[in-house]
Amino acid sequence: MADHAVSDDPGVQAQLDRLATLSPGADILGLERITRLLDRIGNPHRSLPPIFHVAGTNGKGSTCAFLRAALEADGKTVHVFTSPHLVRFNERIRISGTLIPDEALAHYLSRVLDVAEGIGASFFEVTTAAAFLAFSEHPADACILEVGLGGRLDATNVIEKPVICGIAQLGIDHQSFLGSTLKEIAAEKAGIAKPGAPLVTQRYADSLFPVMLDAAARNRTQWFAMGESWDAAAYRDRLHYRDDLGRLDTPLPRLPGAHQIHNVALAFAMLRHQSVVPVSEAALKAAPLWAHWPGRLQRLDHGPLLAPLPENTEAWLDGGHNAGAGEAISAFFTSERLEGQKLQLVIGMLSNKDLDAYLIPFAGRIAHIHTLPVPGHEHHPPERFAAIADLWGISCTTHETPTEAIAAIAAGGNPAPKLLIAGSLYLAGEILRLNGQYPD
Repeated sequence: MADHAVSDDPGVQAQLDRLATLSPGADILGLERITRLLDRIGNPHRSLPPIFHVAGTNGKGSTCAFLRAALEADGKTVHVFTSPHLVRFNERIRISGTLIPDEALAHYLSRVLDVAEGIGASFFEVTTAAAFLAFSEHPADACILEVGLGGRLDATNVIEKPVICGIAQLGIDHQSFLGSTLKEIAAEKAGIAKPGAPLVTQRYADSLFPVMLDAAARNRTQWFAMGESWDAAAYRDRLHYRDDLGRLDTPLPRLPGAHQIHNVALAFAMLRHQSVVPVSEAALKAAPLWAHWPGRLQRLDHGPLLAPLPENTEAWLDGGHNAGAGEAISAFFTSERLEGQKLQLVIGMLSNKDLDAYLIPFAGRIAHIHTLPVPGHEHHPPERFAAIADLWGISCTTHETPTEAIAAIAAGGNPAPKLLIAGSLYLAGEILRLNGQYPD
């Protein structure tokens, strides 16, 4: 089933089984099916709280986490729709900040599936419709929607009047759906622009300016780009943000990685370039420390999976899988952080991802590659990883399970190994499950 959608709750699993029989079982883009589906359930997307819509190749989920943190720090209730989930399907839908309970999830999936016959709606489209239905029936001060894939033809893009739209980092990914060039991908992401909703983006190459300007012009709205209308930088262990409203001085993000500075700044810019949902400066200052986003440079606890390793093992988990993610994650592992060591890399990656582009930034920082399959998905074979390891002059070992990989690292005898588990959000979810760290 798509995205490993299984549940321990019989009621939810029954609906997921129904979804498996109705869904075409593949990613498909377009607004026709979701529009028909929403019409059959009363168009709940037209009755949502003020919407913050976020797209991007990398960083859109973290931006959503910072938006939520700022809004909730201001005492506001927030609905959130994100994807994919890591461990439990419920993670995709937060009602007033709380993961949707199993009973409610089964109820809303059932209501959508009861009318879905004949439409051919995809897994994501049914999930989106269920989220909109749930959100429309519960009051909240704001609603945060993360684009699933692309933007222009993504199911979330049926919304008509967001208060603001944001686009995070752009990069090459999902080429079979979005195009093979940055201009093509940028145009798809910019497709979330709507009349009257300011479009706020990260800093992009000059070659993408015409794409963003065109999207803003066609929708009769303004484009606010980092480096032009607003900016942010880290200085002396503080984040310094500025725009036409003035300057903001906040703590650095608690989420690890220098790239999170750009994500929290994008969230600030989105909040400060709209006036429908006011947010206090105090809440903005709290957001960098409040935000939590599992599976993205997450420090793992010494749980059941890591139990064979020494307690002082530094183990990190990240689901990034493209060139931009490789650059951001590798930059986190500075020589100071590695303390003279090199990383033990445990990795599994889907076969439609560019393995070489992801791994190139790690050259010289890896001691050993431990390969894993990504169960239920087409993934790169061990030979691909071995070829890179051979090129780098390091060893590569194939394992069938994460437990085997951890046992092999433990057998190496390093009293304080540095460990990164990476390459896929599906793998990240399995790691969190095995280590008893369920997202909440």
